[in-house]
Amino acid sequence: MAKTMQAVVLHGREDLRLETVSVPEIGPGELLVRAGAALTCGTDLKVFRRGYHAKMLVPPTLFGHEIAGTIVAMGEGVAGFQPGDRVVASNSAPCGVCLFCRRDQPNLCSDLMFNNGAYAEYIRIPARIVEKNTLHIPDGVPFEQAALMEPLACVVLGLEQCFPKPGDTLVVIGAGPIGLMFIRTAHISGCRVIAVVKRDDQVASARRFGADEVVQIADGVDTVAAVRALTPENEGADIVVECVATPATWEQSVDMVRKGGTVNFFGGPPSGTVVALDTNRLHYGDITLKATFHHTPATNRRAFELITSGRMHAEDFITATASLSDVPDVFAKMLVRSGNRMLDIKTAILPGSAA
Repeated sequence: MAKTMQAVVLHGREDLRLETVSVPEIGPGELLVRAGAALTCGTDLKVFRRGYHAKMLVPPTLFGHEIAGTIVAMGEGVAGFQPGDRVVASNSAPCGVCLFCRRDQPNLCSDLMFNNGAYAEYIRIPARIVEKNTLHIPDGVPFEQAALMEPLACVVLGLEQCFPKPGDTLVVIGAGPIGLMFIRTAHISGCRVIAVVKRDDQVASARRFGADEVVQIADGVDTVAAVRALTPENEGADIVVECVATPATWEQSVDMVRKGGTVNFFGGPPSGTVVALDTNRLHYGDITLKATFHHTPATNRRAFELITSGRMHAEDFITATASLSDVPDVFAKMLVRSGNRMLDIKTAILPGSAA
């Protein structure tokens, strides 16, 4: 087996480079996986733009975290897997013993282990992730669809924490990859979905992924009023999920929800961001505010079942493919979010050595 591989390395703000690096060495309980497909992600885009992530990585470092591939080597003590198995591995795993894990909140684990390096020919899967968040891919499910598990698991947790009921009116603000996953998942759950989008191409995408109504942001349009007009008696939605991560949309979310409803601030603005909320409306409206973070081993499995059952139509999210050498250009183009041009939802990075 080769000693070196091609991998994308993050060196700092908007600085990605394809380099020749050593193939990762594995220890007890670990797997070495040959990448079949890795997906672009909004979190990776934020890290690319800022040059770091306080919790997940410090440059220079291997980059990318949505990955599926084939096991090529195993460390001592691995059970349940063998070389040649097709697997999908999440980007993290909880410790199982801290306060939050004991309280069944493993997404908030005090010792959450993260793993990066998906944009490469090979990736090491740490023992804890092997044990808790690595799953076999059924025959017939392509690598690029399986790799959707991790972001979808975040969406599944976010939706579950809103406690939707069939027939609820649910608003999704934003139609990027995460917003579209919320639209599709809420639709599967039996909700009536209203999407709030910005670009022309997002109107069609939102409808294709399951939105019953679409409100497009435009000059002279009162977005909040337009949304409320689509809800029973103009009272507002049962649930509003914010997926844009701006102060303005956080504030609009509270104005779009009905009394007794739930707002999930899913989109995370930069540290230090401040918003202004009407305390009177929150208190006398009995409004629940949530801000779901990350995923759990259980939601990884529920998300993967949505993919493998075909209900998620995961193929719809993969709208482009690229090679490892293309990754720096792909992320540079992802920074451009202006105008009404069609943008890719997810790009599958396919290393040349993948099976």
